[in-house]
Amino acid sequence: MTASQQCPHTAPSVLDDEFLQDPYVHYARMRENDPTRRVKTVTGMPVWLVTRYADAKAALTDQRLRKDYREIRRVMDNKAAEEGAEHPDIGDAVQAHMLNMDPPDHTRLRKLVVKAFTARRVEALRPRVEEITRELLDDMAARAAEGETEIDLLDAFAFPLPIRVICELLGVPEDRRDDFRTWSNNVVSGKDPRAAEHAAAAMAEYLLELIETKRTHPGEDLLTGLIESSEDSDRLQGNELVAMVFLLLVAGHETTVNLIGNGTLALLDSPDQHEKLRTEPERAAKVVEEALRFDGPVNLATLRFTSEPVTVGEVEIPEGELVLVSLASANRDEDRFPDAQRFDQDRATGGHLAFGHGIHFCVGAPLARLEGEIALRQLSERFPNMTLAVPREELRYRFSTLMRGLERLPVTPA
Repeated sequence: MTASQQCPHTAPSVLDDEFLQDPYVHYARMRENDPTRRVKTVTGMPVWLVTRYADAKAALTDQRLRKDYREIRRVMDNKAAEEGAEHPDIGDAVQAHMLNMDPPDHTRLRKLVVKAFTARRVEALRPRVEEITRELLDDMAARAAEGETEIDLLDAFAFPLPIRVICELLGVPEDRRDDFRTWSNNVVSGKDPRAAEHAAAAMAEYLLELIETKRTHPGEDLLTGLIESSEDSDRLQGNELVAMVFLLLVAGHETTVNLIGNGTLALLDSPDQHEKLRTEPERAAKVVEEALRFDGPVNLATLRFTSEPVTVGEVEIPEGELVLVSLASANRDEDRFPDAQRFDQDRATGGHLAFGHGIHFCVGAPLARLEGEIALRQLSERFPNMTLAVPREELRYRFSTLMRGLERLPVTPA
């Protein structure tokens, strides 16, 4: 079936706030009726959305679905002119990173950081991650002892844990972390192109200053190593250094913040599953894998575009089209994960796509898993009777087509 032969009932929908507050109900309908269909972003940009597991996994490794940010910019400019859509004009300074490139550039850039995130090197960080986790939970306990009955778990715990870890790994200060959180939210939102542009420019300026400071005060850290690599023109070129640091900082905290927040909420929503973790803390790694599958930190993989016509399932997507692969939908596909709408830490989660698939599989996945495991285990041990501090229906998710995460998670520690 070609793009022009879609059934009449599949008129394009919009990835608006209503859609993103509970995408799973929409994804279920799409997988059943129109698993690959044309939709629009909230700014009017037309994109093709892939929702079934098998199609998503294949699309993530299809070399005809390219990621080069310069070409994507050209495609978006064309679509904006045709459809009257908007898109942010984010400069190369924060876009020239490996997630926005195809081989051989992607291969060259990934080699620079992959060694820092091997299972062995990440495991060596365990004592420090456990220490930071204890400190943050101590602070929560002190606040509770002083009479606070409502603490935002994201502000108090889920955000500061990964941002401290990634900042220490890179060797950068935390003094601008609140600014950084705001910038990151605006860049990944996709709702306000002008806000995204301003945030990207501010972040680029900050990172340039940071890099210059590190040049004069080098250390034994990842950022110093990347700066040294930038002096070799065959390794890091032009804006690639700033963009690499941008990617590591954003991805290094966004995924884990949402993993901890979404995972905690899934446990609070499933008392039997929460009880299993409380009584058997060694289950934490299994809980993390099911949390990643059930309500993972990334909703839609970053943009791709068709370099030639590509058939996905029974739909042919023409050349020069933008494509979004729904990791969240794929992980709820009943054909791959039976009873997929239920949170079950004992299920076989192997093959979930929460961190992507193929050459763009998240390089920081081992670190996110370690942080998630330690966070959820210590949280359940320290506050075994923690409850939501507000009615469940009051919780809202951030507006972001890319990320899947709560705005706030008010809890009552106990």
